[in-house]
Amino acid sequence: MAPNPKVNLLLSVNSEATSVIVRPADTLLYVIRGQLGLTGSKPGCLNGDCGACTVIVDGIPQKSCLMLAVEGTGKEITTIEGLKDTPIQRAFVEKFAFQCGYCTSGFLMNCQALVETKPDADDAVLKDWLESNICRCTGYREIREAVLSVLGEEPAVQRNQTGEN
Repeated sequence: MAPNPKVNLLLSVNSEATSVIVRPADTLLYVIRGQLGLTGSKPGCLNGDCGACTVIVDGIPQKSCLMLAVEGTGKEITTIEGLKDTPIQRAFVEKFAFQCGYCTSGFLMNCQALVETKPDADDAVLKDWLESNICRCTGYREIREAVLSVLGEEPAVQRNQTGEN
C-alpha cells in the first residue's frame, strides 16, 4: 500500500489556530484560498513577480504563491482578512489608492508590514517596497501618498496652474 502523501498541519492564520490537511507541495496561497476560504490573497502571476498574493508571516511580507504551506507551521500568518480597519486601509480609501482592486490586498499587506517595521522609512525605502508589487490599473502616486500619510509625512497637495486643488 502506498503511503499517504498528505500531512496534517496546524497553522496560525489571523491569530486563529487552524488544522489543515495538505500535500507537501501545496502552496500557502492554495491552502488559504481553497481550504480556509480566505480569498483576499489573489493568484496573479503565480511566480512571485506581481505581489497580489502577499501575506504577512511573522511580520514580514511574503508572496504566498512561493511559500509552501508546510513552511507556515509555527508562524503567525496574517491575510488581508486579518487586517481590521487599520490606518493603512483607511489611507488607501482616503487617497483613492486603488482602481480595479485585484492587486490592492497585496499592496495593503506589503504597506502594512512597511509601516509596522519601518516607521521612519524614507523615499528610497518606500520606493523599494512598492516595487515588489505590480498594479496595471493605476499609478503608484496614490499608494505612495497613502503610505506617507500613515507614516506622518503627508505629501503637499499639488495644485494646478489656477491654484485649485
